[in-house]
Amino acid sequence: MYKQIYLKRGKEESLKRFHPWVFSGAIHHSDEGIEEGETVRVLTSDGRFIAVGHYQIGSIAVRVLSFRDVAIDAGFWRSRLQAALSMRIAVGIADNPQNNTYRLVHGEGDNIPGLVVDVYGQTAVMQAHSVGIHVCRLDIAKALVDVMDGRVANVFYKSETTLPYKADLGQENGFLYGSSDDNIAIENGLKFRVDWLKGQKTGFFVDQRENRSLLEKYSHGRKVLNMFCYTGGFSFYAMRGGAELVHSVDSSAKAIELTRQNVELNFPGDGRHEAYCEDAFKYLEDAGSNYDLIILDPPAFAKHRAALHNALKGYSRLNAKAFEKIKPGGILFTFSCSQVVTKDNFRNAVFTAAALAGRKVRILHQLHQPADHPVNIYHPEGEYLKGLVLYVE
Repeated sequence: MYKQIYLKRGKEESLKRFHPWVFSGAIHHSDEGIEEGETVRVLTSDGRFIAVGHYQIGSIAVRVLSFRDVAIDAGFWRSRLQAALSMRIAVGIADNPQNNTYRLVHGEGDNIPGLVVDVYGQTAVMQAHSVGIHVCRLDIAKALVDVMDGRVANVFYKSETTLPYKADLGQENGFLYGSSDDNIAIENGLKFRVDWLKGQKTGFFVDQRENRSLLEKYSHGRKVLNMFCYTGGFSFYAMRGGAELVHSVDSSAKAIELTRQNVELNFPGDGRHEAYCEDAFKYLEDAGSNYDLIILDPPAFAKHRAALHNALKGYSRLNAKAFEKIKPGGILFTFSCSQVVTKDNFRNAVFTAAALAGRKVRILHQLHQPADHPVNIYHPEGEYLKGLVLYVE
């Protein structure tokens, strides 16, 4: 029997609306000896069951796994993973010969809070964002291999930097199942190398797949600048789209090396591409008006709400510089991946930038995360990626 947590009177209302978090301030008392990562039952003030989930230390005290009184066992993990796979098959993302790269599990969006799984060919990269998922990692990995039924032979666990540091788990990245040196995956027919050992996220930004495809359609004959290029995803899509030239910029030498490798994989010896290891703001400041398609896809400027004000100023400053430099008739793809920055926040920051630069700007597209990064309708906080495609006169 799982240990139990009792809520204060009336604090079950958000759980009745299936929101998957229990905040620490909602708890009246709990059984003694509950450890971080332990599975607990959550009860109302009058002792009625309302949820089961993983306990953790912090403002979010319980991440809810189920609103039914079920055992969190091998059958539970198989059921949730099967539901996640079935959805990816239904929308044509999994089992696509032109695309063996996709997100299989997106935390709360797939009703498995704290877990991310990205698939790169025969290797699944699994990431825990809670101690509870870390405790269950071997059971989840076994269920994953079973459910994927030959689609995946290797499971790499990459949670060194995502687990709560106060838990002091001493976790190191490594394979839980199998092993592989084949780190080349395919997205919409294009190849790229995945640095699942030391790269950001799980090794590639899977969430920009559809937005990269859209960029490809706008690239023909244009001079393209890909800022914060990381592994060059937007760059090699632009090249396939017929760009006249593509310049990739990132402050990380490792990212620039991966970008060069990825471009060479798809376009060996193609002289249209150059990569520069330089600070984005400095590069834009020094750039002439040479580009008529610019991509701004920076890392999250705000990791928490306290940083929101400065983040919005940063987005305005960055976009204003791009508006200042882009050629008349140019197209700007601009993004924010900060969860605390809302769509309205971001749009207002870009509006401010356009006004500062004194350019006439029209919105062509409003972009978001793809279908394999679903948003649980009861958890709107899961909508983190937002973007705009803008025409600049």
